[in-house]
Amino acid sequence: QVQLVESGGGSVQSGGSLRLSCSFSEDIEDIANTYCLGWFRQVPGKGREGVAAFDNDQNPHYQDSVKGRFTVSLDSAKNTLNLQMNSLNPEDAAMYYCAAGLIFDDDYVLEPDGYNFWGPGTQVTVSS
Repeated sequence: QVQLVESGGGSVQSGGSLRLSCSFSEDIEDIANTYCLGWFRQVPGKGREGVAAFDNDQNPHYQDSVKGRFTVSLDSAKNTLNLQMNSLNPEDAAMYYCAAGLIFDDDYVLEPDGYNFWGPGTQVTVSS
């Protein structure tokens, strides 16, 4: 079973940046050949939503609200999935989760229901 652990969350002012990292228990290059790898977020009272993810062809997909501000990347040397978040605003505040899943339709790569493995989450807070 793949194990994931997020890090890098914290508190930042509007306009600031954070870099999240997700550490994988297995070789991430091998995992990426089969699984979609992505970032999701959730606030109290709302469902989990996709933020950014690689499909199993390793093409990135982004939620419209973060396009141009967030960048998802894979670091094979460190065995991590990363999310660079720039120009943060209060609407970005949430618990952020990384996940891996067997998603073979690109239309579902940002949908959380099909993902099998999840990290425990890391909190991001943005103040005005």
